[in-house]
Amino acid sequence: MTAVRAQPRQTHTRQTPTRQVRCRKRRHAHDDAPDTAAQFRRISALPEGPSKEALRQEVVRAWMPMAERLAGQFRNRGESADDLRQVAMLGLVKAVKRYDPDHGTAFESYAVPTVVGEVKRHFRDHLWGLHVPRRVQELRNRVRTAVQELNRTPDSRTPGVADIAEHTGLSEEDVRAGMEALESYSTLSLDAELRGAEDGYALIDTLGSPEPSYDRVVQREALKPCLRALPERERRILYLRFFCDETQGRIADRLGISQMHVSRLISRTCERLGEEVNAEVNAEVNAEANAAA
Repeated sequence: MTAVRAQPRQTHTRQTPTRQVRCRKRRHAHDDAPDTAAQFRRISALPEGPSKEALRQEVVRAWMPMAERLAGQFRNRGESADDLRQVAMLGLVKAVKRYDPDHGTAFESYAVPTVVGEVKRHFRDHLWGLHVPRRVQELRNRVRTAVQELNRTPDSRTPGVADIAEHTGLSEEDVRAGMEALESYSTLSLDAELRGAEDGYALIDTLGSPEPSYDRVVQREALKPCLRALPERERRILYLRFFCDETQGRIADRLGISQMHVSRLISRTCERLGEEVNAEVNAEVNAEANAAA
C-alpha cells in the first residue's frame, strides 16, 4: 500500500500593486502669508516720507487676507464682522509700522500676536457694559471656560465654587470674583421685564424716586447756626413771617416800624443767610476734595 504524502497546502499570496505613498505637504497655519521680505528690507532702508509710507501700504494690502482670517476667529461673540475686520486691519497697520526685519523674526510671527492682541483689546475696552478691571476680566474668562468644560462631564450637576477652583487652580475668592463678572459683559435695560413679574413690571419700577424732604432737612440743619447768629430783631421777623405766616404789615405794626423797612430787612437777611450757607457748603466740598487728593 503506497503511502500518500500529504502535500503542503499552498497558500496564494494576493499580490497587490505597490502604491507609492505621496507625502502631502501639510497646510501651514499661515499659508496666506505672502513673501514681503524684500519690501520690509526696503522699508527699513528708506527715510520717513511718502515713498516709505506707500511701500508700507503695499505690504498692508498684501497681508490683509491673513488679518481677515484672524478676525474671523472672533465671530459670533457679540461684535459685527465689519467692526472686527476694521480692528484687525488696525493691528496689521501697527505691526507693519513697528516690524524690524533686522531682529531675524519672520513677519507673520510678529504680526499674528499683534493683530490678535488688538482684537482682544477691542473686546476688553469697548464691549463691556461695565468697567471691570482687566484681572477680573481674565478671571471671568477662566471661570466661564471651566464651567463649559465641567458641564461636558458625565456628572451633569452644576459645578460649584469648589469644583471650579479645583479645575482651574484658582482660589475660591478669585472664582467668586470671576463668577460675579459673568453678567457684567452686557447690561440689562431698565425697561426689561423681570422674570416671573406680571403686568409688565420692569426693573425701573423697583427703583426709588428722589425725596425732596431730604433736601429740606439738609437746608434746615445748615441754616440753624446761621439763624442763631442773627440779631434778635431779624430772628423775630423771620419767625413771624415764615413760621407764623404773618403779613409784612402786621409784623410792622408789632415792631413799630414801616412795612417797607420790614420788607428790606427780610430781603437783606435772607440774602445774607444764603451767602453764609453757600460759603459753608463750598468749604466742606473743598475740604473733601483736598482730603481725597
